[in-house]
Amino acid sequence: MALGQLPARSVGAHPVHGTVVDAMDAAGPQVWYDMTVEVALSVMAAARAEHLVVCDEDARCVGLVTQARLTAVRDSSGYTDRIRLADITDGSQPFVSPSATRAEAEDAVPCGRLGPVPVVDEHGSVLGVLALFR
Repeated sequence: MALGQLPARSVGAHPVHGTVVDAMDAAGPQVWYDMTVEVALSVMAAARAEHLVVCDEDARCVGLVTQARLTAVRDSSGYTDRIRLADITDGSQPFVSPSATRAEAEDAVPCGRLGPVPVVDEHGSVLGVLALFR
């Protein structure tokens, strides 16, 4: 699935001021939410990606999963090969508007959350990801 993506930028190119669009990176691999955890881990390994953007049947972003999260699910005692990304992404993860400033985006994300946060437009389509460092 190919949604709009912006070219990746180097970490040094992330300005402190301006909008999230000025500081975001490419979204990376985007997968359907009915994909199994095992397949998602394989896609992640093949793409050499640190995260996957999870989208629903309408191509709206419903979350983002990292290799650490997928591995933790796979290694849990309740794991079965039927667990899908929809089972572990409930849409409650934070999303960032492309018109927000970086400071506003960091204020909107729960304290202590590090790593990539999806940047989505008004239709829920992912435009990129914003890496948060605290």
